[in-house]
Order: sequence, then C-alpha cells, then structure tokens
Amino acid sequence: MGKNDLLKEVTEKYRCYINPGLQKLLSFAGLGVEVRAEGCTIYDSEGKEYLDCLGGYGVFSVGHRHPKVIEAAKQALDTMPLSGKAFFSKPVADLAEKLAEITPGNLSYSFFCNSGTEAVEGALKAARAFAGREKIISTIGGYHGKTMGSLSATGREKYKKPFEPLLPEFSFVPFGDSDALEKEIDEHTAAIILEPIQGEAGIHVPPPDYLKKVREICNRKGILLILDEVQTGFGRTGIMFAMEHSGIAPDLATFAKAMGGGVVPCGAFMGTPEVWEKFFGENPLIHTSTFGGNPLAANCALATIEVIQSEGLCEKAATLGDSMKRSLEKVRESHPDLIAEVRGKGLMIGVEFKMDDVAEIVIAQMVKRGVVVAYTLNNPRVIRFEPPLVITEKQVERACEVFAEAVKETSSLLTTVLEE
Repeated sequence: MGKNDLLKEVTEKYRCYINPGLQKLLSFAGLGVEVRAEGCTIYDSEGKEYLDCLGGYGVFSVGHRHPKVIEAAKQALDTMPLSGKAFFSKPVADLAEKLAEITPGNLSYSFFCNSGTEAVEGALKAARAFAGREKIISTIGGYHGKTMGSLSATGREKYKKPFEPLLPEFSFVPFGDSDALEKEIDEHTAAIILEPIQGEAGIHVPPPDYLKKVREICNRKGILLILDEVQTGFGRTGIMFAMEHSGIAPDLATFAKAMGGGVVPCGAFMGTPEVWEKFFGENPLIHTSTFGGNPLAANCALATIEVIQSEGLCEKAATLGDSMKRSLEKVRESHPDLIAEVRGKGLMIGVEFKMDDVAEIVIAQMVKRGVVVAYTLNNPRVIRFEPPLVITEKQVERACEVFAEAVKETSSLLTTVLEE
C-alpha cells in the first residue's frame, strides 16, 4: 500500500466510522497518519518528523516511549498486567505509598482509575459523602471532563447545553476571585473544585495569593477544597504539583494525563484520612473500578515519578518554560495587532490571539513546518504549548522560530484577504 493510499484509507474510516467532523478538522490542519514516536518527535506514515509541542494535552511529560517506562510496562506484561481483583497488588500499594510521599499536606489515600474525568467523578462523590451536602462551586472557564458529573463542574456552555439537565446544585464563580467564591458559599455547599492553573480556559494563572485565600475560606466555612491537577500535575508547571506554588494542600486532589508516562492510561484521586473514612468507612466497595488500580498502570506511574525526579524534569520545565515564554513574547511584540498575551508557568504556556480563527490558521502553518500544537478547548483563541518536559533547549528554539514564521505568514494571509 502506498503512503497516500494509507492516508486515504484511514481518513475515510474516520469519516465513516469514527467522527466526520474530527476527520475534517485533522485534515484541515494537514495532519497525516502517526506511526511512531520517540522522545519529543512524532513520525507520520510519509516519514515526516514533527516536534511535539502539544504533548498529548499534557500526557507525554516524560516524552514518547521513555525507556524506563517501557521497561516497567514490559515487566508487568511479563507477569500480571491486570489485577485479578480478589488479591492484594504490590505495584498498586507501592504507587499509593509513593503518591502519599510526594503530595503536599495530608493527602494520604488514593483511589486509582483510568482518566481525569473518572478521577473528578470520584472526588465529587467523596465530597458530597463527606459533607452530607450537595452544592459544588466551580469556576467559569474551568475544565474537569466530559462525563456527566465532571461536565456539570465544567465551565463552558458549549459542551454542556446539549446534555442538560446535568447534575443539580453546581454553581460558577470567576476564576481568581476569592471574594466572589466566598459570597457563593451557603449552608448547602459541600466543596469547591478548581484547577491551580486553568488549562482549557486558555492557560490562566491566578493571582499569587488566590489559592491561599481559597484554602482559608474553605477552612473557615467548613467546606472541602478539591484541586484538579489532571493537567498541571507531575512537573508540568516547574514543580511536581502546581498547588505547591501556593504552599497549600487540598482535601481532595485529582490526577491523570502524565501519570501513566505516556504509555498507559492512569488516573487517581486522593483524599485525607478524614474524607476517606467518611467515604469508604461503612462500605469499602461504595466506589470501584474494574480496570482502575491495575499493575500495568501502577508500574508505569512509579517509573514516571522516578524519571521526573531522577532527571530533574521539574527544574527543567521551569528553566525552559521561562526561555520559551521570553521567545514567544518577542513574537507578540512583533505582532501586537494579532497577539494579545503570552502567559503560563513552566512548560504550560498559552498564546492568546485577538481575533477568532487566527489560532487555527497559525496551528496549520506550524504543522506544515513540522511542529504540532493545538488550541485550548474552552478558548479557541489560545494556542497551547505543552511539550514533553524532556524537550531540549534547541527544540524550544526551533518551536519558537516556527511559531514566529507561522504568525508572520498568517499576518500576510490576513492582510491579503482584507485588501481583497
């Protein structure tokens, strides 16, 4: 089969059997069929190399196919990849212990699942069980997943409207506004859920004292704080968990994406002993998962944490993130008519454009030049840069150069259209 024949075959199957709209979107961006990946590089069926600056929306923090994670997966495949569910599992116990060691505060217990949205579902259930109240406060623009419970906590109507009515007793306040949060709390409030840095809203970093104020409010009002670290966790923002920038700890936290080392799906939510006792105390099977907490995922997660720590990837994300932001800011200064702002922390960076549809054009231009990025779901004006934390300084320079070229060409295209 020829290379072009393979692309035609796969895109036609997407159109007929997966999602016609997605097929059109990927084709518009000029994306082919991925066949292999390693480190920060993806290879398509035509042999073209792409620098991955999307990183699977934060999944590939240790890169594609990191040798230590692959070895951990092979070890599980050679022994017992999935749990028999009736026995204890050492890899799962070891991972729970490790997470208790590296997370801040009194987060002591873990429930393992397969994705971020599952982690959020569990955390919401735990919060309501603990408080004996039903109201959950979330933030405008916040993103917590697309299953019914997590979607109810997600702050963009585009994804919610077709499925209403969603779960009752969810309300929303502006992100970064602790006064608005406090005013929204009433006798029915069980918890607030938020991201330490909003991802899909467009990479929004809150004021430096925001999380500390939220923690103090939760303590004073007697409600739980749930921090969603699905996208920010495991080194992404230049520290192991983004909550550590503020020096606070939640009552519940959710994790996924990078946790499986870019090899297997892996997620978890963690809680304090007090929350766990109220949630699982009377019935240890009140919340379960057939595939969650399997030895394969646990092995990969343990290897991922070891890689992040031994290779200094948190520190690397902080240093290279600052460098990338400076370079992207220079592009903004050259095109103030197109680019509104560059923002982020570590290797979680967003570039916001001033007009609709510009981000899509720039993304297509970058893909044409061999660099993969994407826009954020809740703000399509923002291009996200979330490369693997193993990215090199030279690769960061290349990504920024390609972005500059793409913006310049996009500016020329828009000028031509306006003149016509």
